Amino acid sequence: MFNGFAGRNSLPLVLGFGIILLCAPLFFARFYIYLIALILVTGLLAMSLNMVLGHGGMFQFHHAVFYGTGAYACALMLHKTTLPAAFGFILGPVVAAILALIMGIICVRLSKLYFGMLQLSLGSLVWALVFRWYSFTGGDDGIHGIPMPSLIASINGSYYFTLIISGVSLLLMYRIVNSPFGRVFEAIRDNPERSEGIGINVKHHQLVGQVFAGFFAGVAGVLFVCVEGSVFPELMFWTLSLEILIMCLLGGWFTFWGPMLGAAIVVTLRTIAGVYTEYWTMVLAIILMLLIFYLPQGVLGYFEELFHHRRTTSVPKDI
Repeated sequence: MFNGFAGRNSLPLVLGFGIILLCAPLFFARFYIYLIALILVTGLLAMSLNMVLGHGGMFQFHHAVFYGTGAYACALMLHKTTLPAAFGFILGPVVAAILALIMGIICVRLSKLYFGMLQLSLGSLVWALVFRWYSFTGGDDGIHGIPMPSLIASINGSYYFTLIISGVSLLLMYRIVNSPFGRVFEAIRDNPERSEGIGINVKHHQLVGQVFAGFFAGVAGVLFVCVEGSVFPELMFWTLSLEILIMCLLGGWFTFWGPMLGAAIVVTLRTIAGVYTEYWTMVLAIILMLLIFYLPQGVLGYFEELFHHRRTTSVPKDI
């Protein structure tokens, strides 16, 4: 896979975007600050999926269940107890990681397609439980008016909290992906039989990758609670999982930053489409068809391939 926009080459660009994001509340209206925060949350969620999809080759068909679980665990802690909010912020990712571990133990023994289908079934069971348990989760009404600490109760406070936690999470994800574990994970993706043949415990690495992805999806769920102040069962419905998958494919699922770019495009288009039409699902279907036919490697994947091609063609040939 190409690395034209990874590592040191992307550092100036990342720092530039970081400075822009830090200064955004000084120049943009409240709505745009909210939109940027939502893009950060959704981008973190998409990149957590890509940890197992793009880097691990695991077909995760119901990743949203970890997102919703993290959000609900945090929301219930804040809504039903008087414990400090920090406990809820920590509980969300931990519960999501535990769910990912349980589902992974059940599913990881299966092959790619069957792994995804079984995970989709188990995730749908969790969604049904949340959707029907009115006395605890609020059922299809969800939970609203979740109290927040004063530091993040304002739009700017929640924005900076989201920016900081997202930045730390992305840094950790980058270190994991580029660690020895991450390299082994990619080797398993490319050739699981050969990896197993040289002594790598394939199922163990896939299970650990699943837990990492579930944890960071739970972090994204907590940040959603901070931005929106509410949760609802649609956060873990299978259609959201499909939308996250499209974000990864649109941005470039064999790249690190591609899912963040895909999330920015999809969230922005969804916001614009909400103003002019009620048929966002149709718009999303058109995006998916165009992507399959004209940009199968994704937007960032296309530019990485172009960058790689230009570098190879610009190398002087021996006379």
